Formats: sequence, structure tokens, C-alpha cells
Amino acid sequence: MGSKLEIDRLIRELGAMSPAGYYIGVHIRVAAPLMTFNAYPQEWVDHYTERAYALRDPTTAWGFSCTGSTRWSEMTLPDPFGILDQAADFGLKYGVTISCGEITSRTIGSAARQDREFTEEEMSRLNDMVNILHDLTEPQESLTHAQIKALRLIAAGDRHAAAADKLGISESALKARLTAARRRLMARTTAEAIQRAKDFRLL
Repeated sequence: MGSKLEIDRLIRELGAMSPAGYYIGVHIRVAAPLMTFNAYPQEWVDHYTERAYALRDPTTAWGFSCTGSTRWSEMTLPDPFGILDQAADFGLKYGVTISCGEITSRTIGSAARQDREFTEEEMSRLNDMVNILHDLTEPQESLTHAQIKALRLIAAGDRHAAAADKLGISESALKARLTAARRRLMARTTAEAIQRAKDFRLL
């Protein structure tokens, strides 16, 4: 996985280009993304979530059936729940959806404005940014043997001192292995690293 600083820079640029907000689900596998970036208004997020729109959303359907980018106003997929009209009521009047990657690890993002359509140049840049985020967050295919052993012990319920003792290393050395595993998996916590390692079948 790539540089956190570069990811943060791209997210800031994405925010500047998307005054009504954005959402990106990165490396969606078995319907769950590896990570998400969400800057939509909380009122819209709550409305959307309460109605379980994720699997009914035409932008999601488009993202799984196509790659590239499209304006919401140019989508030809049916929207029987009127999700895009409802989004407009929350200030997400004009939008673009971008999709990239293999179907087994798809990244889908949308960005919105309330004042006008995105220009072709803006769509091209948004497409580039989502593709770069997809590449930067490519899941690790492996962890070191030492990192796997450390994660397994913590996953089994051992505290740091007990896990270190079982491995015959110091507690600080154990923590260093866990920190390296978190970085490699781009996880904020050890629990998140364990879950991602399981998702990637590394544990």
C-alpha cells in the first residue's frame, strides 16, 4: 500500500473539487470495501443508510457494470427509488461516478456539486485521482512470518506481554512487529489489521 501522505493529499484535492461531498469505496471485495472516504453531508448519509440504499443505488450498479466515469445526469440505469432525486434535495444535485479495477477488487467513487455539472477536465482529473487511490491502496499480498505470528497471538486473545513471552521476544519487539503489520495493511489499530489480514487470507 502506498504513502499515507500522498493519499491525504489526494483526499484534500478531491474535497476541494467536490463542494457537496464525495464518497469512495476502495477495493470492494464481497460487497465490502477495504476502506472508505466519505465527505457527504451527515444528513444525507443518515437518510441513505436508514433506507438501505447502498445496494439499490444506480451509481453503485453503474460502478459494478462499467469502468471509467459518467455524470449522474447521463446515467441510463433505472432509479426506481428516486435516489438521485433525493440526493439533489440534500444538495448533491450534480454528480459524477468513477469506477476502476478488476470486478473482484473494484473501486467506486462519486463526487457532487450543488451549483453546476462537472466539466470534462474536472471529470478527467477526478478519474485520475480515483485510479491513483486505487493503486496506492492495493492490498498487500503477504506479511512476514514474524508479523503473522504476532497478529495470530493477539487475535487469539493474548496480551502483549504474554504474546511476547510465547514468541521469546521483548514486548517492544512484539509492538514493533504489530506496528509494521498495521502499516503494511494500512490499518489504524491492531484489531483492524487482524480483520484485514483475515479478509486477505493472510491469517
